[in-house]
Amino acid sequence: MTLLDRRTVLLAGLTAGAGAVATTALPGAATAAEGVFRHGVASGDPLPGGILLWTRVTPTPESLPGSGVGPQVSVDWQIATDAGFTAVAAAGTFATGPERDHTVKIDVDGLAPATTYWYRFGYAGTWSPTGRTMTAPAAADAVARLRAGVVSCANWEAGHFAAYRHLAERGDLNLVVHLGDYLYEYGTGAFTAGGSVVRRTEPAHETLSLADYRIRHAQYKTDPDLRALHASVPWIITWDDHEVANDMWSDGAENHTPGSEGDFRARVAASRQAYAEWMPVRLAGAGHIYRRLRYGDLFELSMLDLRTYRSEQEGGTAADDPDRTIAGAAQMSWLTEGLTSSTAIWKLVGNPVMISRLDVGTLPAWLVPPLAKLIGVPQNGVVLNVDQWDGYNADRERLVDTLRAHGTQDVVFLTGDIHTSWANELTTKDTGPSRPAAAEFVVPSVTSDNLNDFLKTRAGGPLSVLAGSLIRATNPHVRWVETDGHGFGVLEVTRSRCRMDWYHLADRTKRDSTARWAQGWSVGRGSAKLRRETSDPLS
Repeated sequence: MTLLDRRTVLLAGLTAGAGAVATTALPGAATAAEGVFRHGVASGDPLPGGILLWTRVTPTPESLPGSGVGPQVSVDWQIATDAGFTAVAAAGTFATGPERDHTVKIDVDGLAPATTYWYRFGYAGTWSPTGRTMTAPAAADAVARLRAGVVSCANWEAGHFAAYRHLAERGDLNLVVHLGDYLYEYGTGAFTAGGSVVRRTEPAHETLSLADYRIRHAQYKTDPDLRALHASVPWIITWDDHEVANDMWSDGAENHTPGSEGDFRARVAASRQAYAEWMPVRLAGAGHIYRRLRYGDLFELSMLDLRTYRSEQEGGTAADDPDRTIAGAAQMSWLTEGLTSSTAIWKLVGNPVMISRLDVGTLPAWLVPPLAKLIGVPQNGVVLNVDQWDGYNADRERLVDTLRAHGTQDVVFLTGDIHTSWANELTTKDTGPSRPAAAEFVVPSVTSDNLNDFLKTRAGGPLSVLAGSLIRATNPHVRWVETDGHGFGVLEVTRSRCRMDWYHLADRTKRDSTARWAQGWSVGRGSAKLRRETSDPLS
């Protein structure tokens, strides 16, 4: 296969039948989707010769997620170069049971680079829905372009996952990058859609035990639009705090009370086990999730874990304490060495929390409380966002200083967590405003509350507009911010630029919500200065 053929497959291989993957299956699959394979199929972490495949089987009626009961069973799997499975590239059998919540994860190797594959699972004469996936190009391949959906912060109770539906229906994506808060730990009514529960969580109480986290993961994968997007393209994911508990740090969390909610480390272990079982992600032997994936010579993507190793959140001058960290020494060393030594054109960073500075000292007092809920600003108006990189300035300075010392360019941070849309230029006191070290694209929440929800005003209202204007006035490196929209981003990477387009939903509480293009920004090769795009690339 020539490089041109590989690139053609990489760019165009997903277009055929993109909207039909979740429902395309061999005979028996419709019944399977409701019964044996009710949680769908997924793939993730593409390599040039491999892909991770996932499903969950329900072999008996009592073998429900989190139940801990049910038989040991063998599940067949196939991966083929055609949707009819006449050209099977690999196949096998996987043993699963209640000890792993009847989940199935296959790390397939020996595949061709930059190739579209179809996969399915079989049990007791029934096939699962068919999924489609794609391997990465070989490291030396010259790749012209790639498009990725970028998402974060999907709160079940706050709405439907129409953002996932819109991404699944596009047909032009090569992968999805999920930046964390795939699910939320709260009990019913604790984090809603501006005060209203759109659909209730399972279990109804806050997730604490292994069974609780398994049940919550399972509920999310009953959402048809989430299942459709998982079945359409491979995902590259990382976790943030809500996969365990709000504002998590290495030894605790804001939303964990040891006296009444047990030992925090036991809670972390339970949540991490359920995550490893239910998510299409490769975890290292030590359990760490930070990792790096490469797509030919076009880009390397470093996915970060900014919860497991961080120091406890503190305000004031603690941000400058060199002994405090958001990434941990080992991960920071891995990140800086990887970025400065990369031979890829673009160095992308999957960054769960915002790295760009946010100065809010001039905001009026009446705007500080609602913004505090969103971005972690203390009620007294101190300018520090302690849960994001602002609370760990020493780590940010170390990272930026290393990039500058090595002359490392073309670094782009892809960020979630803050529920809102931002296009930022990464600056520090040493770079000054005119020489940013990197670009940052921040995507909105899929459903989780943002500024107008906290203010209880309409989206795009005068208070939200004023908040955005004041943020930009005091933060010239923030080129654009929109505080109300829910939705998703689409990243296009070419050899000359990275472009992010933001799409916002009309109504997150409706499954059939439409989406509109909100804005687009790009950064050109050799510069970290952002440029506004004037129209939707699909128009």
